[in-house]
Amino acid sequence: MRTICFSTQPHDRAYLEPAAKVAGHELTFVSTRLEAATAKLAEGFPCVCAFVNDVLDAEVIDCLSEFGVKAIALRCAGYNHVDLEAADRFGLVVARVPQYSPFAVAEHAVGLMLSLIRKIHKAYNRVRENNYALDGLLGFDMHSRTVGIIGTGAIGQAAARILYGFGCRLLFVDPTPQDECRNLGAYVSFDELLKRSDIITLHCPLTPKSYHLFDQAAFAKLRPGAYLVNTSRGALIDTSAAIQALKGRRLGGLALDVYEEEEGLFFQDRSSQILEDDQFARLLSFNNVLVTAHQAFFTHEALEAIAATTMRNLTQIERGEPVANRIVYRP
Repeated sequence: MRTICFSTQPHDRAYLEPAAKVAGHELTFVSTRLEAATAKLAEGFPCVCAFVNDVLDAEVIDCLSEFGVKAIALRCAGYNHVDLEAADRFGLVVARVPQYSPFAVAEHAVGLMLSLIRKIHKAYNRVRENNYALDGLLGFDMHSRTVGIIGTGAIGQAAARILYGFGCRLLFVDPTPQDECRNLGAYVSFDELLKRSDIITLHCPLTPKSYHLFDQAAFAKLRPGAYLVNTSRGALIDTSAAIQALKGRRLGGLALDVYEEEEGLFFQDRSSQILEDDQFARLLSFNNVLVTAHQAFFTHEALEAIAATTMRNLTQIERGEPVANRIVYRP
């Protein structure tokens, strides 16, 4: 199937190209981000392959349909950036990669916790400057600490298993409790998790209900000095509220792999440019904030799985078969 892949980096091509050759699909790669101004690049292609920060709102989907696109293959799990109503209206099939490597994201989340709590990132920079002092690097044991996990899908469960191995006490919030998590800890209300957790890690999808889940009111209920880790979706956290919580010492530390305004910022080398996002610049000014640029998914195993599932989706779309990973619009 002829497909144009937007927002591609060298690593995307390295995994997608051989998978497409085996599956018999013809891919065209562009580094350009998909948005209304670039949608014309898809003209003549029956399918578009898009990533997490591509724009797939009603305007873009209207353009894609006009240019002859019949399907959208997402090479990511989240689809909050897709206007499913518009896709359904224009008859476009939308498929995703629902699961690639939950271990990749869970392990990165725990790595961020350890780095932030033990100040490994600060120690690394010190040693490179020939400074071996320990002042300011005091951390705490994760053993016996209470960790709140919001979202107990595959990633949340993987994180729970890792943290249980550390000897942490686990609390969970999810509308669909899992038996494995019940065996490792306890499901509680959101407010109770905020009050009792020393560390909170987010593994839930972004929906209208979870948008700015951590707002000013949530931070006010937080256990003073608690740490927050987000490897899920940036808009789960209200950045302005997080900055105020950091300034007020309500939040002891913040680790982010995602940011609510990351579109057009992450996945690119901007080292020679001025950072124009004032809120992001303010976040980076805190010594108890650790940021990685949406790399939690970035492992060999995850990229292999993304490529394989994407090709399987394309094959089912091309053959007119039921698409196992199709996202169905439900009003």
